[in-house]
Amino acid sequence: MTTSGPLAGVRVLELGSFIAGPFAGQLLGDFGANIIKVETPVGDPMRGWGITTEDGDSLWWPTIARNKRSVTADLHTEQGRQFVRSLAQQADVVLENFRPGRIDDWGLDYTSVSTTNPGVIYVHVSGFGQTGPRSQEGGFGSIGEAMGGIRHTTGDPDRPAARCGISLGDSTAAQFAVMGTLAALHERERSGRGQEVDVAIYEAVAALMESTMADYEVGHVRRERSGGVLPGVAPANAYPTADGSEILIAGNADAVFRRLCAAMGQPELADDARYADHAARGENASELDGLVSEWTGGLESDGLLDLLATAGVPVGRVYTAPDMLADEHYAARDMIARRTARAGFDLPMTGVVPRFTRTPGTIRDVGPDLGEHNAEVEQALAAGQSPWPADIADERSLS
Repeated sequence: MTTSGPLAGVRVLELGSFIAGPFAGQLLGDFGANIIKVETPVGDPMRGWGITTEDGDSLWWPTIARNKRSVTADLHTEQGRQFVRSLAQQADVVLENFRPGRIDDWGLDYTSVSTTNPGVIYVHVSGFGQTGPRSQEGGFGSIGEAMGGIRHTTGDPDRPAARCGISLGDSTAAQFAVMGTLAALHERERSGRGQEVDVAIYEAVAALMESTMADYEVGHVRRERSGGVLPGVAPANAYPTADGSEILIAGNADAVFRRLCAAMGQPELADDARYADHAARGENASELDGLVSEWTGGLESDGLLDLLATAGVPVGRVYTAPDMLADEHYAARDMIARRTARAGFDLPMTGVVPRFTRTPGTIRDVGPDLGEHNAEVEQALAAGQSPWPADIADERSLS
């Protein structure tokens, strides 16, 4: 588990379960941080979530728990809490996603830990944040997506609010947690002091919502569901092909639209008053999409992709998992990493994002067995040694 990634030597204690906190831990681990994950004696529910094997092993677990060591502790007992306190005293980062107030009850809060570990970065991920009138409520990613505004703008205008087919709220909160962690670690280099990072899922989603609040309050426009397009932006949609595929074409910029018209064999469309500039194309989007669809529907997808790429028009097939697994660009950039899970089955997982030229992130291990590392961590603590092996020669002291 030794690494040379950009976060090599950073010691992370991961508490909590499900997606938002553990996905943040996955990303930090990809960048080289040394992660000790604390699970309850029955394990993180993610071990059995999603699509599973016949034996009940999650196909997600090897990825979301990669680059982590697993120890177990019952935080409802003083023995379990003391074990976690011992780890927290030596951590650079404590990452937790319990309901606010829970860790305070256990004496594992930032104030308690930072008394003897003043450099600790304490990262909280919760539904509504650590403060405010709803802070004590449980909040899953789906609620954050609703309150953050993205559910209202997702789907077709004549249908109820839809959701993205992934856990967008949790994953977005996890990415903000990683950003906050990195910023706090950078600031600690100047001050020598740690701090708390407070991520609310609904706020992470709301931060993606562009100018929707200003659009409403100042521009008197409430954004609504618009299906697969952005109002006023055309042509930028998924279009049919003769072989049943869908091709996404982004031809809304003036120069790109002119190249698209030439590729369609209809260069005169670029000078048509209905489509001659961005505003006009937005006003006549439906009619324009009809013209593009009529053209794409008569062509096979592979030839269409080659034609538009050669013409300098941004284009891409609407991918499913089989497309990703077969794509040469995914392969060329190591976005498909194949590993063997602890349960013995082989599986693909996404590679490390982003890429680093000098200190690349790595997938050093897959999701561990429950409590797999209890013995080595407990032995290190009993011997007065760090349970985090040194990843770099000048391992730092946090005192």
